Amino acid sequence: MRRRGRTPSLRATAGALGISHAAVAQTLKTLEARGVLRRDGRYSRTVHLLHRAGETSAARRWQAVPVIGRITAGLPMYAQQEWDGSVVVDAGMFPGTSLFALRVKGDSMQEAGILDGDLAICEPRQYARNGEIVVALIGQEEATVKRFYLAGDRIELHPANSAYTVMRYAFDQVLIQGKVVGIQRDRIA
Repeated sequence: MRRRGRTPSLRATAGALGISHAAVAQTLKTLEARGVLRRDGRYSRTVHLLHRAGETSAARRWQAVPVIGRITAGLPMYAQQEWDGSVVVDAGMFPGTSLFALRVKGDSMQEAGILDGDLAICEPRQYARNGEIVVALIGQEEATVKRFYLAGDRIELHPANSAYTVMRYAFDQVLIQGKVVGIQRDRIA
């Protein structure tokens, strides 16, 4: 399929695998019943590979990322985890095995392209480098998404909106929860 852009016939598949035409047809029927693929009709050569959500997959380059709650892009808000389903992302764009997503609330990161309602796709991490956009837990209660900077004996969390001020904290006040590796926008702006 990848090489020619079309599905081979049942006979060509059987010949390549050294099995019967009936065995190929039965295998396709079983895979379709299990939700791994979808055919465009009983005799069609068009086969669509599906991912766990039952949607067409692009050569299995997908992964489901859990949406575990909300995060502010503004003033920090009380951090609470609440599972809110999952989002399917392109694994080529978002590699990693333990990714999580947070729904963004607020506009403090709009100049970085993070808008209210977006899903921030995050890689779990407990450290950050200067300039990285991170999910930070402040005082073990409030969470926010900001750009991280180490400034002497303090941590600075910078917004990407001039209407907000830089937030400064002692080392023991901030726990990095993850690095934002991308944004998923599921609506037309």
